[in-house]
Amino acid sequence: MSGILLEVCVDDSSGLAAAITGGADRVELCSALELGGLTPTPGLIGQAIASPIPIYAMIRPRPGNFVFGEADIDAMLREIDMIRSAGLAGVVLGANHANGSLDHATLERLMRNCDGLGVTLHRAFDLVPDLGEAVETAVGLGFERILTSGRMPTSAQGIGDLETTFAFAAGRITIMPGSGVNIGNADALLQRIAFREIHSSCAVPAEPVSAAAQRLGFETATQKRTSVELVKALKAFCLTR
Repeated sequence: MSGILLEVCVDDSSGLAAAITGGADRVELCSALELGGLTPTPGLIGQAIASPIPIYAMIRPRPGNFVFGEADIDAMLREIDMIRSAGLAGVVLGANHANGSLDHATLERLMRNCDGLGVTLHRAFDLVPDLGEAVETAVGLGFERILTSGRMPTSAQGIGDLETTFAFAAGRITIMPGSGVNIGNADALLQRIAFREIHSSCAVPAEPVSAAAQRLGFETATQKRTSVELVKALKAFCLTR
């Protein structure tokens, strides 16, 4: 495949369809992107089975931090089994200690259960105190790639750490910038770091449908929807690079 690979994160059926129609190369399938992404529902996983592009499912059983107890880990192992049984291409996961460093023991347990699946290390990486140590951990555990915003809310803000992470990786693992990546800043990022994969929501604010649902908190002002047009625009950029 020529150009840059475009991964689009989605959390519902319409988003999945929009990502595929717009030309995404891979989808990160989640629920609750407002919370940073949780494990997708069985129904959404079922809809993704027939996708013509690779689908990587988020493995995150609850919102909040990535410091997981035994019950959380058991849930994650079961979720990985579910994704494998469904026939999806891969999973996206991560785990930290309380100090932010990657939890090697937990990640090793999860990785042992990922036989036959591709695996992305998610933005738990952005909490680490030592970039070099974290990259070595990810490489040693066999992750395919690291999704990171350079330890900042957006990749544009974290460009310095992204450059450092790319240098530590030295081609041994893919570094995929994500968070706030869009058609307006992708070229500026590329001028600083030679990424070959990018991650984007390609989303626009969603219009509330029900005033009553919004009043009761079922719909929120921060909800977004995947835009076919934004996926197409970012994919067009990727094809020329």
